[in-house]
Amino acid sequence: MKIGWIGVHDEGRLALQAVCEAGYTVTGLMTLKPDRAQSRCGSGSYAQICSTHKIPMFPVSHVNDEASRTILGDMQCDLLVVLGWGQILSDAVLQIPTIGTVGAHASLLPHNRGSAPVNWAIIKGETSTGNSLMWLAPGVDTGELIDQREFPITAFDTCDTIYQHVGQSNRDMLLDLLAELRAGRRPGRPQAHTTQAVLRRRRPEDGRIDWTDSAEQIYNLIRGVTRPYPGAFATLGDEIWKIWRAALLPISAGGHPPGTVLGPVCSPDPAACGVVVATGEGCLLLLETEDSSGRVLTGRELCEHTFQHPVLRLAA
Repeated sequence: MKIGWIGVHDEGRLALQAVCEAGYTVTGLMTLKPDRAQSRCGSGSYAQICSTHKIPMFPVSHVNDEASRTILGDMQCDLLVVLGWGQILSDAVLQIPTIGTVGAHASLLPHNRGSAPVNWAIIKGETSTGNSLMWLAPGVDTGELIDQREFPITAFDTCDTIYQHVGQSNRDMLLDLLAELRAGRRPGRPQAHTTQAVLRRRRPEDGRIDWTDSAEQIYNLIRGVTRPYPGAFATLGDEIWKIWRAALLPISAGGHPPGTVLGPVCSPDPAACGVVVATGEGCLLLLETEDSSGRVLTGRELCEHTFQHPVLRLAA
């Protein structure tokens, strides 16, 4: 069984490494050209894996271009694996492999079809999510389900930690599928009907903090769009500030208007230092910020910056 591979995000690297180590033949890997990959959140390099396992690597601009279809045809793959790829494959591409094309979607389909399912799940305050391996078909995340793995979203998770679970489940589900195919079985079942709307693509503007929201809502937004995504942001005076890390405090705002900087939290432990801000309901402790010049403030430096501006408000 010859396997072709398409991927650009980190979430697919663990699976590729495991497939190679298990002795399967990967005839080629298609990824994005560096200039395009750099604009994709969470992108990672497959060069080292391909070099180690002697896999030809083909950087392209779009998977559906004529040149890309030719490359995929030359791979002569029985199975095409698509993990961590944002472009929807055309019917012509889907028909290239003899067995079929498989891909994963980071939710428990049919729930949260569409774009940025991990980010949206955290932002919406969902307490669990998962990953679905499916046979790719025309449409958005509508193919037959092969396997699903569920995992919790705790108050300590971010988009990065959830994607670590996604990467591990990609590996496990794909290895299980390959064993089934090797045994002559082709698992798959139709997805359940749903009336849920398809998740829209997130925009950088969606990271703007509204301090009239509750502390929990803002906390979910911050951890849902933190690195490797563009981050949540607000304005301090006339300057745009990114908020990379925060802690949810079990205290009230004491009647202070939302967005008011209540003061610094100081500690000999830099990790415990931060700035307390009032929200529409409760307070947040900001632990890591970045000003418009790109300077990241944490620990004592963040506290001292707040001492210099004791009456400013973080405005949405």
